[in-house]
Amino acid sequence: MAVTREHVEATLKSKLNPSHLVMSRFVLFFVFCDMFMLDVVDTSGGCGASFSIEIATEQFEGKRLLERHRMVNAALVEELKQIHALSITKALTPEQWKQQEDKKSQASA
Repeated sequence: MAVTREHVEATLKSKLNPSHLVMSRFVLFFVFCDMFMLDVVDTSGGCGASFSIEIATEQFEGKRLLERHRMVNAALVEELKQIHALSITKALTPEQWKQQEDKKSQASA
């Protein structure tokens, strides 16, 4: 069975404790307890072969980018057996996410 965007989302939510969740394809937004942002896009046209992920979580505090990517890969260890490609386009802390959003707001003002 192919891995779905929803399955990848659920796995990351359960293993990385979400509070903010943004799903790109149908744009859903949820708010939970801890600072967290997640955007999962099936870049294979819906067949589940490749995904692009943007993620921000407090669990990344004090971690280098490579460690953050490893954390995402570890969370998706079973799913990666069926996925052809995984692109982690952003792996940020909540503060980095906020700074990025502030810059976007200032640029559009």
